[in-house]
Amino acid sequence: MESYPQSPEPAQAIHPLASPYETAQILRRRLRAAVKGRDEVIDLIITALFADGHVLLEDYPGSGKTTLAKALGESVTDAEGQHIAPFRRVQFTPDLLPSDVSGVSIFDVSTSRFEFRPGPIFAHVLLADEINRTSPKVQSAMLEAMAEKQVTVDNHTYPLDDFFFVIATQNPRDLAGTYPLPVAQLDRFLFKINMDYIAREAEIDVLATRKVRRGAPAERLVTRDEVVAARQAMEDHVTVDPRVHTCLVDAARNLRAHKKVLQGLSTRSLVLMIPALQAVALLNGRDYVSSQDIEYLAPFVFSHRLVVAPGAGDTKTVVLECLKGPLEILTRSTMAAVAPMVQPQQVPPALPPQPQQGNGQAW
Repeated sequence: MESYPQSPEPAQAIHPLASPYETAQILRRRLRAAVKGRDEVIDLIITALFADGHVLLEDYPGSGKTTLAKALGESVTDAEGQHIAPFRRVQFTPDLLPSDVSGVSIFDVSTSRFEFRPGPIFAHVLLADEINRTSPKVQSAMLEAMAEKQVTVDNHTYPLDDFFFVIATQNPRDLAGTYPLPVAQLDRFLFKINMDYIAREAEIDVLATRKVRRGAPAERLVTRDEVVAARQAMEDHVTVDPRVHTCLVDAARNLRAHKKVLQGLSTRSLVLMIPALQAVALLNGRDYVSSQDIEYLAPFVFSHRLVVAPGAGDTKTVVLECLKGPLEILTRSTMAAVAPMVQPQQVPPALPPQPQQGNGQAW
């Protein structure tokens, strides 16, 4: 199995990313055992989890989203002394109220006080199913939770756990009775992933392993603290060269000036892109961000944040078109300078070579 090797100096020192990398691999194996044919989606979800972001899936019923979200929630154990549900699912409907999600204060006759009863949002992993079917009032409550990791009920603010992670879904083909997500809420999702039918061989594997996948996975659980610690280690030890910042800003400016783009990228999207790049580098066994990471993640991070003119076509094509120039400059500069972002903290050469990501098939 791939892992970060021991650093030669000192002999017994362990690479600071060894434990976060192993945590990511455990989650990857558990989720791949539970859901077949969704390897790329699984890696993107782990990337978003480690980057402390949220994911919006556009899919169809029966695509495995509930199984995937539940497997992720059940792969994580709670911290000692805490009692937070690992996984909750909320089916969003037009008559849903904010209190149905966040919780409600109930008067306790025995104490003559109002007692807060937490709603399903108090969980490690929340599956917000068909999030675009609920009213703007409920979506506003979700926006506060996703942006600030807190909920406000009766003028009292209750914090959510640091682990809090939302997987939201919407069906793009069934628009009857839906409320389009506000741009501000779309901007809170790190990734928007369009899911399609899985490959023939994977679908056969789903049928053949239906009984086996009901049993407990062989992999151990990871703790909530391991995931939170991995986020900090990733931030501290995965190097992002300043030229990566320049590339992202130049790409954003190209998008804002593009004749087919009516509303460009926010600065927040560029800020959120940095931990996402660090997470995908970690998942691939590197402690530095490469140009291939940017090319791979940009469509998932940027496309849903753009408002394009009618007839502009696929937003992914527009994103890659505007990214091409800055990415070429970044690639040439890092190659010419032997990439100082790689030299100081490069993982020792004993690490097996990682697959290239430039063709969009990194996983």
